[in-house]
Formats: sequence, C-alpha cells, structure tokens
Amino acid sequence: MSVKEATKAAPAPVRAAPEPRRPTKRNRSWDEAPRWQIYLPLSIYLVFTLIPFYWILLFSLRPAGSTSLVPWPITFDHFEKVWTERSFGTYFQNSVLVGVVTLLMTTLVALAGGYALARFNFKIKRAFMLALLCSQFVPGALLLVPLFEIFAELQMINSLGSVIIAETVFQLPLSMILISNFIKNVPYSLEEAAWVDGCNRMTAFRIVVLPLLRPGLIAVGSFAFVHSWNHFLFALMFLNNQEKQTIPVGLNTLMGADSVDLGALAAGGIIAAVPVVIVFAFIQKWLITGFSAGAVKG
Repeated sequence: MSVKEATKAAPAPVRAAPEPRRPTKRNRSWDEAPRWQIYLPLSIYLVFTLIPFYWILLFSLRPAGSTSLVPWPITFDHFEKVWTERSFGTYFQNSVLVGVVTLLMTTLVALAGGYALARFNFKIKRAFMLALLCSQFVPGALLLVPLFEIFAELQMINSLGSVIIAETVFQLPLSMILISNFIKNVPYSLEEAAWVDGCNRMTAFRIVVLPLLRPGLIAVGSFAFVHSWNHFLFALMFLNNQEKQTIPVGLNTLMGADSVDLGALAAGGIIAAVPVVIVFAFIQKWLITGFSAGAVKG
C-alpha cells in the first residue's frame, strides 16, 4: 500500500467542539441585562405618569385656598358642589346614555358590515375598503356643518340622538375594519361544518362565529364607548340645553373668563375619569387579546 492510499484510508482526526461564544453587549438579550436597566426607565416613566393624577386628586380633596402638597384634611366639598350645584349628576347620566347607546349601535352595525367584508367578495370591495381607510383622515370638525344641517332638517338639534348618531357614524369605519379582521381569523371551515349539520348562515354565525368574536367585540365596543364619553365637539355643537349636555361640556362650564375653580374642575375630572378606569380594569385582558387578534390580518 502506497503512502497516498494509506493517508486516504486513515480516519480523519476528530476536532474539538468550539467553545460557546460569550454574549457581548451588542447581542445580549433583555433577560440577561441588569435589572436596574429595566426598572429605572420604567420607574421614571411611572413617576411622570402618576404626577398629573396625583395633582388632580390633590386639588379635588384638599380644602379651597389650601397650598399643602398633601390632601389633609380631606374634604369632599368639591365633589358635592359639582354633583349638585353644577348639575354633574345630570351630565353623568347623559354621558352614560350616549356612551352605552353608541356602543351598541356601533358594534351591531360594524358586526354586520365586517361580516360582509370578511366573507363576501364583490366588485367594489377594494374601493370600499379604501374609502373606509381614507375616512379616518377626515377630522371631525369638518363634519360639523353638514351634520348640523342634517339634524336641523330632522329637528334633532338639542337632542341626545343627534350626538349618538354623529358618534356612531364617526366611529363606524375603523370599527368595521377591525371586526372584519376578527372574523377573518375565524376559520371558514367551522361555518361550513355548521351548514352541513343543517344550520343556515345566520344560525351558523350566531352559534359558531359570534362566541369566538368576544375579545374583538369588547375591544371595538370599549373603543366606541370611551371615544363617545370623552368627545367634546359634537356635544358642544348639537346640545344647547344644559339638561342635555354631557360631562366634557360640563367640565368646560367650570372654566370662566376671569377665574377657574380648580377644586371643582379637579373633582369633575375625577368623576369623568373614574368610570372609564373601572371599566378598563375589568376588560383589559379581553381588550389586549382583541386588538392583538385584529391586527393579524389586514
């Protein structure tokens, strides 16, 4: 056997496995980062976020004329003043009515339109989707004049119905797009299986699809409720009677031309914010799930 043949027949030397590379500063993950690099910026952000809330709580609970940085002694005179003397009880009822009805109308109409966009193909579908998207670039102030003319012809000025319709129309495009994305995430085969079992389209939708849309419906409904609760422009323009006004307009009445009652304004802000905070505290899990599910498909 020649030297060349012996070299080919000999087994190749086994190389030692390379040592694992230590993570450098550039490729180090967040899990390996020091805790202070995570907690320090979060703490700074939390402080800047909570300071305005503490400030408004301070003005609402401390006596008038006090300059203390601690609300002591605690007084609820500002809350009593805005609730009774400033008619915030009436404003609160009107805001709840507008928010709940807008939520129901927006969700029902968006559910029907979103199902049509998700399950049917028609010639102007792309143009219709483009029109829905472009409508989101139109500010609400541009709609005031035509909406005011329409409601004046219908004799709906100074009626909560005008605000409800305006809020519903303003929020329908985005809500319809979100609902259509939620429905696209539901497999079409589930509806086909229900049809095979003898269900019609409406029954299959109610039994199979609708229960799976709960996170999406909560997300769309909460968005509609919060927007109508906080919206100031439509209520200001379409409601002239004080008994018909909502909380945002009521807060505006607390600011006079020469002076501002900071205690009453802070108490009114707390009354306006607490219901929304409570609602979001209970639905935050469904809200995050719904928005993440609706963002999968466009």
